[in-house]
Amino acid sequence: MSSASAQRRTLTFVFFTVFLDLLGAGILIPILPYLVRQFRTDAMTVGLLSVAFSGAQFFAAPVLGAISDRIGRRPVLLFSILGSALGYFLFGWAGSLWLMFFARVVDGITGGNISTAMAAIADITEPKDRAKNFGLIGMAFGLGFIIGPALGGLLSKISLQAPAYGAAVIAMVTAAFGYFALPETLPADRRRQGGAGWADLSPFRPILSALERPQLRLLLGALFFLNFAFAALQTNFSNFTMDRFQFTAEQNAWVFAFIGFTVAVLQGGVVRRLLPVFGETKLAVAGFLLFVAGFLVLASSWIAWWVYPSVGLIAIGSAFTNPTLNAMVSKRASAVEQGSILGTTQSVLSLTRVFGPAWAGLVFDHFGSGAPYWTGAGFIALALMLALPVMRENAPAS
Repeated sequence: MSSASAQRRTLTFVFFTVFLDLLGAGILIPILPYLVRQFRTDAMTVGLLSVAFSGAQFFAAPVLGAISDRIGRRPVLLFSILGSALGYFLFGWAGSLWLMFFARVVDGITGGNISTAMAAIADITEPKDRAKNFGLIGMAFGLGFIIGPALGGLLSKISLQAPAYGAAVIAMVTAAFGYFALPETLPADRRRQGGAGWADLSPFRPILSALERPQLRLLLGALFFLNFAFAALQTNFSNFTMDRFQFTAEQNAWVFAFIGFTVAVLQGGVVRRLLPVFGETKLAVAGFLLFVAGFLVLASSWIAWWVYPSVGLIAIGSAFTNPTLNAMVSKRASAVEQGSILGTTQSVLSLTRVFGPAWAGLVFDHFGSGAPYWTGAGFIALALMLALPVMRENAPAS
């Protein structure tokens, strides 16, 4: 177990790493369609840029995690942050569409660092405290989700390329901070021995290996369907509000800021206080039920102000479920495979950001504006059914 000082430094660095990752990604949100419009005018190209990033992350996340199990977390985290900086610089400099895609692939490959960051938390945290500390990642997500698009909008007044360069500078500052402040969390005697072979470079092998373990299979399935529904909401929400309520871009930005603020507050403080009282299982079940309720209210809402209570329920559900489920996954991985298993988890989540938006667009076009949300409620209910057997076993230790 690391010293209290090393633990604080690690948690601080991980928090800022995830926050700045999301800040950098959020900075691009307001200007991405305008940059693409220099070369193509269709919306599909903007979506394919997101697919390129998530697809690259799918292949890279378990590989980075497996490498960090062998050489330690610190070098992998620093390398990945510098890689993200390179991707952002290339994106801002890109004078062609293919170079923009290449830049997003570079960032996706190196942007699998969240799994390594979570493994670093697992290295220094007792199993009973992991859900609380994983909640910090959710808080960082929420804050990045709020500040990133606003900062991107401000920087775009300088030029359309300025937000990408700003994201690159932020990544460089994070890497410099990590170089001086981040301790190694995985001692040599706890590292996986032997070099990484070709089999370790396949994202499918660790997923298939994890799926052979019954409890991990159920938890990964639950995380997939839960985040599949949430990814569909994230990408389709503006279409929904424009169709039903004629919301402007500014009104949608306020809703997303509300979601981010709610998640940040809950995961940054409230969840950490509720866990010792209710335990992981009760909190996770409550989160699932609130998630389902939020999606159903949103699907049936025809009055604009209903949007806020519905997304509030969804934000609370996300704050309760994601850190608890990730903690349950982490507890079922040995010390030498934390990076690999958590990398596999992030790889599975990256698939939700590929298929979730595609599903939302398909059912929105064919079955109406509420379809992504009532089907989403069904997917979340399925996620709960998958997680329940594991959570029942988890309950006595909560």
